[in-house]
Amino acid sequence: MSQAPATGQPTVATPCPPATTSSSSQQPAAGAAADQAAGCPVAATPTAAEAKQQQHDEAERELKVQEKQRLLGVMPQFQVVMGGQAVPLTGGEKWRLALHTAIDPFYIGWAFVIGGGYGELVDSNSGYGWGEYGYFKRVGANYADNVNGALIGNALLPQLLHQDPRYFRKGTGPIFKRFLYAAESTVVCHGDNGKHQANVSNVLGNYISGGISNLYYPAADRGLKLTLENGTSVTLFGALGGQILEFGPDLSRLVHHKRQQAAPATPMVPAPALAAPGTRAEPGPAAH
Repeated sequence: MSQAPATGQPTVATPCPPATTSSSSQQPAAGAAADQAAGCPVAATPTAAEAKQQQHDEAERELKVQEKQRLLGVMPQFQVVMGGQAVPLTGGEKWRLALHTAIDPFYIGWAFVIGGGYGELVDSNSGYGWGEYGYFKRVGANYADNVNGALIGNALLPQLLHQDPRYFRKGTGPIFKRFLYAAESTVVCHGDNGKHQANVSNVLGNYISGGISNLYYPAADRGLKLTLENGTSVTLFGALGGQILEFGPDLSRLVHHKRQQAAPATPMVPAPALAAPGTRAEPGPAAH
């Protein structure tokens, strides 16, 4: 058997290229075969099902964080993507986020205070009457409006139209540009494909909800006028709500910073001095 001649030089191992994982099925086979022949590990290419599961897991992780977001610890900001980027939600996740918002105690309390209390104070929808009976009717109508808007505009239509119901916060840049960005969010949204789209889900959802309100508003207030007024007012109010979503975290940080500055500093108590070895410590002043 012939053997390769000895050269007297040490054999230098060729370093393996870093293992990369590619989701493309067009990865050249020659390169993988060469790595395998050289004894280098070849990263497995994830299947379409595995890639979809990874995306679902990432969306779930982000959603759990968003479901805990509150402005000043009170007002929900579940529908806000703080970093400006997020994995698209599945249809089920859109419904879950909408339901989580609809049943939140903040919006239930809002219905009692604003819908019932303020509504009776200014005599909105006078057909409901006065007193306890009229108060609870106003509460129910206000809460029903919120639930309809959440389920239709943030779940049903976004699922059908493949649009993301969340607000993607800008967070940086000139204040005026952030103001315009937040205002236009009521008519511009992110699609599940990552591109900007006309926010049909929000606008159409507002008018559909306005139409549904004809079922429980006083008879004297029902009709096309009610549908148009409710749909338009909610859409315009969304431009104001966008400002809260955009600048709310800045306000929260400012309040938190001022609280830290106002907190009294804890006085440092000096430790007693220790006598050096071989010496006798001087006695301190006698306590009276």
